[in-house]
Amino acid sequence: MGDTVDINSIWNSFLEKIQANLTPVLYDMWFSETKLIELNEECAKILVPMSLHKKHLRENYIDLIEKTFTDVTGSIFKFEFVTEDDINNETIIDIDEMGVPENKNWQSNLDPKYTFENFISGASNKFAKATALAVAEQPGSMYNPLFIYGKSGLGKTHLMHAIGNYIKENSRKKVLYVTTDTFVNDFLKIYRKNEGDNNFETIDTFKEKYRNVDVLMIDDIQYLEIAHKTQQEFFNTFNDLYTNNKQIVIASDRSPDDLKKLEERLRTRFVWGLIVDILPPDYQLRMNIIDNKISSNNMNTFFPLDVKEYIANNCTSDIRKLEGAITRIIAYAAIMNGSDITLDLAMDALKDYFGTTTISKNKIEQVQQIIANNYNISVEDLKGKRKSNDITIPRQIAMYICRIYLKESLPRIGSEFGGKDHTTVMHAVNKIKKEAETNDELNIEINKVLNQLPWINK
Repeated sequence: MGDTVDINSIWNSFLEKIQANLTPVLYDMWFSETKLIELNEECAKILVPMSLHKKHLRENYIDLIEKTFTDVTGSIFKFEFVTEDDINNETIIDIDEMGVPENKNWQSNLDPKYTFENFISGASNKFAKATALAVAEQPGSMYNPLFIYGKSGLGKTHLMHAIGNYIKENSRKKVLYVTTDTFVNDFLKIYRKNEGDNNFETIDTFKEKYRNVDVLMIDDIQYLEIAHKTQQEFFNTFNDLYTNNKQIVIASDRSPDDLKKLEERLRTRFVWGLIVDILPPDYQLRMNIIDNKISSNNMNTFFPLDVKEYIANNCTSDIRKLEGAITRIIAYAAIMNGSDITLDLAMDALKDYFGTTTISKNKIEQVQQIIANNYNISVEDLKGKRKSNDITIPRQIAMYICRIYLKESLPRIGSEFGGKDHTTVMHAVNKIKKEAETNDELNIEINKVLNQLPWINK
C-alpha cells in the first residue's frame, strides 16, 4: 500500500465519497486540498493546508473520515493530520436543533447575498474564511469569541453575514447581527426616558434582543471606544452570552490591543477565543474578485485583460472600491453610447475615482508601485538591500523598464532604488535584457507592467 500510485488512487476514491456527503463549500474548505502522503499497516498520514484543519477534522469529521476510508480500503486505520510546517521542523456535523426557539418575526438583520460560496478567498483571507466556517458549523463551541479585524472593505462584514446565514439555514438557532452604532443607540433609549417614567419595559426589550439569542455578531466594535457608558452594558451582555455558551462574533478595523480606549476587561475578553486578521488582497485575488464580479452580475460587457489589470493594479486595498470601479466603467461606457470598454475608456472613467495618490507623478515611482503590486511586495522592498529571488527579480525588472522604456539615466535609477550604484543598475538591465530574448514568461511579466503605463511607447 505504500506505493505512490496506490496512495493517490485510494485518496481520490476517498475524496469522491467525501464530496458526495458534503456541501461544496464544506468540501472545498476542509478536504479539497488534503493529500494522503503515507500509509502503513496501522496509520494513514494526511497532509492538510493549515493547522486549523488538524483541529477541525479531528473534532468534527473523524468518524466520517474513518468510515469512508474503511469503505475504500477494507481496513481500519488511525489518522495523523500534518501540515507542511510539521513535516519540515460519519460524524457528519449534527446540526444542533436546540437553542433559543426561533421566532418567525425575528429580525436577524442578515443580508442573504453574503455567503461562504461567494466569498472569494486567497492567501490574504483564507484563514479568516476557514475559521468563520468552523464557527458557523459549531457555534458556541469552536472559537468563542471570534474576533475578526482588518481595514475597511476587506470582507469582514461579508464573513459575519456568511456565518449568520449558514447557521440560520442549517439550524433553528437565533442569530442577531448589528453594528455597534445600533447597539449603542438601543442602549441609550433606556436613558432617554423622563425621570418620572418607568423604563423597565425598555430594559426588558433590550435584554430580550441582545441576550435571548444563540449567536450575537457585533460589527465595527471600535466605535464602542467613544461610548463609555455603553461599554459596561456590552461587558454584561458579553458575560451573559459567553457563560451560556452562546457564540459571539466581533469585527473591528483594529486588533484588540489597538483599541486603547476600550476598558481593559473588555479587551481581555476579546482574546479569550480566536483573533484573525484579514490582509489586503494580493494581485491574483484582486483579479479573481474582478472576474467574479463581472460573471456573477451577468455583465455581458467584454472586459479586456489590460482593463482588468489596470483596475487590479490601481485599487490594492479595498474590495468594495475594486467592485465599484467595475460598475463605474460599465456606467461610463453606457453613457458614451455603448462604447466598447478599452483601457483609454477605463482610465477616463476612473481618473477621479482612484484619487491623486494612486498614480505617482514620478514615473519611476509609478513603475515601482505597479511592480510591487504585481509581485505582492512593497516599494520599500524594491528600494532595500534584500537579495532573495522574490525581491531581486522584480527589482531587476523594474530597473530594466525604467532604463529601456523610461530612458532614465543609470545614476537616477540607482538613486530612486535606495541609492544603488549605477553599475548595479547596469547589471540588472543587462541581465533582464538578455533573459528576455529567450524567456517568454518574463516578457509576459514585463508587458503586464507596460500595459499599466499607457504613456509608454512600447
